[in-house]
Amino acid sequence: MTTSRKFLSESAENTIEYAAKFTKALKAGDIVALVGNLGAGKTTFTKGIAKGLGVVDYRHVNSPTFVLIKEYKGRIPLYHFDLYRLDNVKDIEDLDSDGYFFGKGITVIEWADKCKALLPKKYICINFKIKGETKREINIK
Repeated sequence: MTTSRKFLSESAENTIEYAAKFTKALKAGDIVALVGNLGAGKTTFTKGIAKGLGVVDYRHVNSPTFVLIKEYKGRIPLYHFDLYRLDNVKDIEDLDSDGYFFGKGITVIEWADKCKALLPKKYICINFKIKGETKREINIK
């Protein structure tokens, strides 16, 4: 993905639907780096990716803050990282991230700004900005 796209979401449901459509552009091995403040929509967007991948219980996707990673079965596996509580890159290296970053699934990383040094040269970066109680600006690069 070489172009930048911006989207203004009016609601969580709107974000889920947009992310589900966005998933059509993804393929196995893609890494999606999510960046934004707490409550900006990163997990909601991940639910939409899960929906787009055919994860049956996509509405039950939640942040793996304490387990750090969750795997979901869809037409392509979804590896969902949440790095919120990690302090440094060393903690991430201990997760054996290469197996996920270069695996057969799509890797989604919340708080990806904490692991930029570990990301490959090619990845999709999505920035989230809170624009109101339910509105979110989503910028895909």
